[in-house]
Amino acid sequence: MTDDERFMKAAIAEAKQAAVLNEVPIGAVIVRDGQIVGRGHNMREKFQDATYHAEMLAIMEACTTTGSWRLEECTLYVTLEPCIMCSGAIINSRIKRVVYAAPDPKAGAVDSLYHLLADQRLNHQVEVTSGVRATECGDLLRDFFRAIRKRRRAAKRAAKQKLAVAPSNSAPNRVE
Repeated sequence: MTDDERFMKAAIAEAKQAAVLNEVPIGAVIVRDGQIVGRGHNMREKFQDATYHAEMLAIMEACTTTGSWRLEECTLYVTLEPCIMCSGAIINSRIKRVVYAAPDPKAGAVDSLYHLLADQRLNHQVEVTSGVRATECGDLLRDFFRAIRKRRRAAKRAAKQKLAVAPSNSAPNRVE
């Protein structure tokens, strides 16, 4: 197993923690000198905060661990292609390299919709490796959203059945 696969496995473990909390299963770890210095998984629902993405939380922890906002010798491993917000934080924290698993055709800002990490107009560019354990991470996301849709359909059916069985209160009022 390569280092990229090993550290992606740690990011996947973070994603699985998010899934247990009914969060979108995305996980991230930041590595410096072969050691994990930051971890994160999505926590938007729990804290009702749009910035609580896995990458953002991993960056915050890595900054605390290293004592610096400059993560110049670090690699970020994340299970899904980073969005615009996270890509901005990656650039601003000077992360050297990003390794992501699955592409995000709806919000990806690394390769899918935008190429922010390679934009020469910005003051920092980031080396990118994609596709590490992509199938496993894609399956994790697909299974999560499939289960949500299944629960929603079941709840809708249960609500319809409840309405069909409930006694009607619309009987005409009789005045005698």
